[in-house]
Amino acid sequence: MESNFQRSLTAVLAHEGGYVDHPQDPGGATNKGITHKTLASWRKVSPWWSLPKSEVKSISNAEVAAIYKARYWDDVKGDDLPPGVDYAVFDFAVNSGPFRSVAYLQEIVGVAPDGRIGPLTLQAVEQWDSVALVEALCGKRMSFLKRLSTWSTFGKGWSSRVTGVLRLAKDMAITMPAKPAAPAKPAAAPDTPKTSKSPLAAAAALLLAGLYGFLKSQGILP
Repeated sequence: MESNFQRSLTAVLAHEGGYVDHPQDPGGATNKGITHKTLASWRKVSPWWSLPKSEVKSISNAEVAAIYKARYWDDVKGDDLPPGVDYAVFDFAVNSGPFRSVAYLQEIVGVAPDGRIGPLTLQAVEQWDSVALVEALCGKRMSFLKRLSTWSTFGKGWSSRVTGVLRLAKDMAITMPAKPAAPAKPAAAPDTPKTSKSPLAAAAALLLAGLYGFLKSQGILP
């Protein structure tokens, strides 16, 4: 849902936190969820390790939001997904990649998991209750995370994150309208009087009526 990006981003950033550089994290130096490699790619720096880690540490909030919007929210078609589902798919994409997030969603709704959201996926999503879909997606996400070799190190944090996502996404699905209601058209006032004719039109009408009467009296018109 288009209007839900900022709220979803705020929730994602609350889970991501600030700058970290954990030796067991394959993402390496990360700040506000943006990895060293992602930032280098965004700035078109190659090879990515030539970008100093200090740039990751000093990344601005505006650049963070721009990256999340372009590389994650737009990639999973967040504007087109129902409230709650959009956030759940978005957060999963940030944590584990857009392809996996979308493919898992597609498996649930019965669409070929090609990792790209198109009309068929959106149509299938619309057939689902949003709360049930959020629950199913978060369940598959947890199953995936538990299979990772780094679960023993990061499992507690991941579990807390998915639980939080599940709770907020369900709340969004329940409390936010799926689509903005179209503004109602004002009803026409009953028995609205017609606009009176202009003086010229009225005079022309009288002239035609007189002419018709004359021609009829002369037997020219029936």
